[in-house]
Amino acid sequence: MKKNTKQQGKIDFVLLWVDGSDPEWQKIKSEYSHTSNDDDRPQRYRDLGFLRYWFRGVELFAPWVGNIYFVTWGHLPEWLNTDHPKLRIVNHADYMPAEYLPTFSSHPLELNLFRIKGLSEQFVYFNDDVFLINHTKPEDFFKDGKPVDMLALQPDVANPIFPVMSYIHINNALLISRHFDKRTQMKRFKSKFFHIGYPVEHFGYNLIETVFPRYTGFYTVHGPSPLLKSTCETIWSKEKELLDEVSRHKFRSSGDVSQFIFREWQKQSGEFVPANLHRKFRYFEVGRNMEKALHIIRKQKRRMICLNDPDKEIDFEADKETLSKALAEIMPEPSSFEKY
Repeated sequence: MKKNTKQQGKIDFVLLWVDGSDPEWQKIKSEYSHTSNDDDRPQRYRDLGFLRYWFRGVELFAPWVGNIYFVTWGHLPEWLNTDHPKLRIVNHADYMPAEYLPTFSSHPLELNLFRIKGLSEQFVYFNDDVFLINHTKPEDFFKDGKPVDMLALQPDVANPIFPVMSYIHINNALLISRHFDKRTQMKRFKSKFFHIGYPVEHFGYNLIETVFPRYTGFYTVHGPSPLLKSTCETIWSKEKELLDEVSRHKFRSSGDVSQFIFREWQKQSGEFVPANLHRKFRYFEVGRNMEKALHIIRKQKRRMICLNDPDKEIDFEADKETLSKALAEIMPEPSSFEKY
């Protein structure tokens, strides 16, 4: 009986969104300078225009969700029904300590999500490029009160074209390595490192990683992040100086850590349920493998999909229109989150 209670515990969704075309937001952003160690590319802020389909997907495919916390600088889509009983509008100033604002980086905003008033212990964090495209259930994200995730080690790659992300991945690994010994954890949680259901390539990566005594990096699925507020609070209590510093950054920086530290902490501590996330989720970069992405959407071959704005030039408007039509095919009707 106790087990079922944990499985059916309340799960909230959190969505972070920015309208990079907002003139007022642009004006304030222009008042702050950034350095060569910052990442201020347009892809960090431009909107693909798919937000309606995020809400339609939640209503159609996750009707069991508790509250939806829509985190925004202050701008809102004109069509959004702000009176929806499940919707909670959260401005940055509603939960972020004043000394961290304004910020134009997602990392400070993500690292402090646990401060949102009323947020449930179990919550799923979404970027606005991740969509539900088929029916989900609470157990896709949490079982027995623990996040469902995939523990996969993978060497970090040095990317000289966009070096900031390389630094961030290393910083994440350094934080984790300060609190967990790799070989100790691999022995302690052997069944979770070598879960039979993992994809073959990631099972193989973990096997190869037994050769190296220290963490070389982590493979983290760029999809919905099932998180526990208590995990966030624990890491803040142990790494307050670092997280405070990152939270003061105005732009994405080479000194950052990301919200993936929360997922990796949960996994390295064994506080998760292992699963092959690739069976229900696919990641695509817009403009690449478009036919495959369109097939996944139209045939609803997965439960969730990420349509990431890539680190390269694309035919933005054409790709956006093509994907929008595909999403409209499986979610043609307005949701109750839309006024029109």
